[in-house]
Amino acid sequence: MASMTTLKARLQSDLTAAIRSRDELSAATLRLALAAITTEEVAGRTQRTLTDDQVMAVLAREAKKRREAAGAFTAAGRADLADRESAELGVLSGYLPQPLSEEEVQAMVARAVAGAASAGVTGRAAMGRVMKELTPSIGGRFDGARLAALVREALG
Repeated sequence: MASMTTLKARLQSDLTAAIRSRDELSAATLRLALAAITTEEVAGRTQRTLTDDQVMAVLAREAKKRREAAGAFTAAGRADLADRESAELGVLSGYLPQPLSEEEVQAMVARAVAGAASAGVTGRAAMGRVMKELTPSIGGRFDGARLAALVREALG
């Protein structure tokens, strides 16, 4: 098996530092994130080492779980659990790239839609083409469902 990715190595060293400094929240959150990464590495028929981009995708999934859980706990009136999920989200956010603003994404969508239109593809038929163009550049820095809604809106 190949050597550890730099992001995974950073998570490991940060976990060690959190344990040494008795930072229970960070240690628990990093343990869960590393467990999710390991699970992803051993999923399937053969074990593999994830690239930094794949590790980032796992972290983005974990952050999304925390965001959704915090919302659910808040709606259920469990502020204590919502605060814990939000705190874990804060730890994970330190490893994720800066999220894109809605305005930045709208500008990217407008450019992609214009590009598809210049290639002769318009309306609903352009949805797949535009999403395929945008997804790699946005990759985890903006909510995918919201991105699809913006593209649908731009395509009319």
